[in-house]
Amino acid sequence: MVKLENPKKPENVSNKNIPLSDFVVNLDHGDPTAYEEYWRKMGDRCTVTIRGCDLMSYFSDMTNLCWFLEPELEDAIKDLHGAVGNAATEDRYIVVGTGSTQLCQAAVHALSSLAGTQPVSVVAAAPFYSTYVEETTYVRSGMYKWEGDAWGFDKKGPYIELVTSPNNPDGTIRETVVNRPDDDEAKVIHDFAYYWPHYTPITRRQDHDIMLFTFSKITGHAGSRIGWALVKDKEVAKKMVEYIIVNSIGVSKESQVRTAKILKVLKETCTSESDESDNFFKYGREMMKNRWEKLREVVKESDAFTLPKYPEAFCNYFGKSLESYPAFAWLGTKEETDLVSELRRHKVMCRAGERCGSDKKHVRVSMLSREDVFNVFLERLANMKLIKSIDL
Repeated sequence: MVKLENPKKPENVSNKNIPLSDFVVNLDHGDPTAYEEYWRKMGDRCTVTIRGCDLMSYFSDMTNLCWFLEPELEDAIKDLHGAVGNAATEDRYIVVGTGSTQLCQAAVHALSSLAGTQPVSVVAAAPFYSTYVEETTYVRSGMYKWEGDAWGFDKKGPYIELVTSPNNPDGTIRETVVNRPDDDEAKVIHDFAYYWPHYTPITRRQDHDIMLFTFSKITGHAGSRIGWALVKDKEVAKKMVEYIIVNSIGVSKESQVRTAKILKVLKETCTSESDESDNFFKYGREMMKNRWEKLREVVKESDAFTLPKYPEAFCNYFGKSLESYPAFAWLGTKEETDLVSELRRHKVMCRAGERCGSDKKHVRVSMLSREDVFNVFLERLANMKLIKSIDL
């Protein structure tokens, strides 16, 4: 029997008169408010004071290829990757962006503009991050074209493969699928938004041509809109910087300064000399483990749903074998039913599997909501009775 906490109305409901039964649980977006309690506990350690005369210029460091990158943020990024051991930063250009969304678009633009022929095909292995479709189709560029699922891609000519690992939406560890190692026209963008020790074992120090990271999914500070790319090739980095200049004339300095401060504190908490109770990655892993265990119990009791299983792997950061606890749950159903519609019937919003290149029997569920919202979701899922559909 699943023992669920008695669900209470979430504190962030704007209209307090809405009964709990009418409250819509929105787990479609990966809004990472789950970490609010940790940062509240940290008090003023991350406080930044910005005077009216500070940060007024467009320019940060004119000696840097990415001249709008604040030096303190560059140092904080290098220090954190060094402490965690998840990515190489030596002999690379760091390009800062307004979240990894802008950086992905900048990288696709850069690689396409340097290709011999256009449009360049862009692919990702299903199930893939649904926003990749929007990023590559919205402006209707003639330089590149979304070609869909990488598993069936066999088109000749230049292509870009987007590899997300751990994968969004299903949490699996991914490598390239198309695999044309001797093809000079084959390019890969690695999205490591979730390659951090609270989500997955850090099995190796990643070393690829273009690696994307985002502040929002590490610490939960999505509102700051900061991401960064680690780029080997100078010409690719220059093209990415050019894209960002045209798109937004740089990146908010206020956001960069705040990010630098928080990353510095994060790095301090995750070193061996720090107070273990303050270790953010340990806190995050315990929270994610607790949520996944609760969700798996509900799924086991219902016998109507499915979840992926993740193998244990040795984590270099924690120094032991660990399981993955992804930021999203790839929830499936054993019934022939449209799962996203069924969940909406119970006032639960999730990302439809079809948007991720999959089917109606799967949905992506954010595991990063506030605790009270997550508990309401578990309670509704436990009480769901699925209706079979004949239109799959």
